Amino acid sequence: MSYLGITALNLKWALKGPATRGYPLAPRRVIADSRGALAFAKANCIYCSVCRKKCPTGAIGVNRNQKKWAIDRLRCISCGYCVEVCPKDCLSLTTYMSPPTVTKDREVF
Repeated sequence: MSYLGITALNLKWALKGPATRGYPLAPRRVIADSRGALAFAKANCIYCSVCRKKCPTGAIGVNRNQKKWAIDRLRCISCGYCVEVCPKDCLSLTTYMSPPTVTKDREVF
């Protein structure tokens, strides 16, 4: 490739801007029908623990006696298996991503 060809290519790339976005400063564009964060509706839950048994990564924890439901967002892969088997439809996958986490805390409901 000639010197002028390389210069033209570099100029085109410089004026076009980056191919990626500056996360977290630039928000993520929501894509329809995408799998994002797992949403939980506590009012509908009967704590049957079927979602915990179906989760391939073990991200969900259910305690029937204390009526507590927990999720480890770092282990959840948004596969949707728990949503499919929930008998009361208290789980759903939103199109929005959960905020970034830096600690290994579990969300308890």
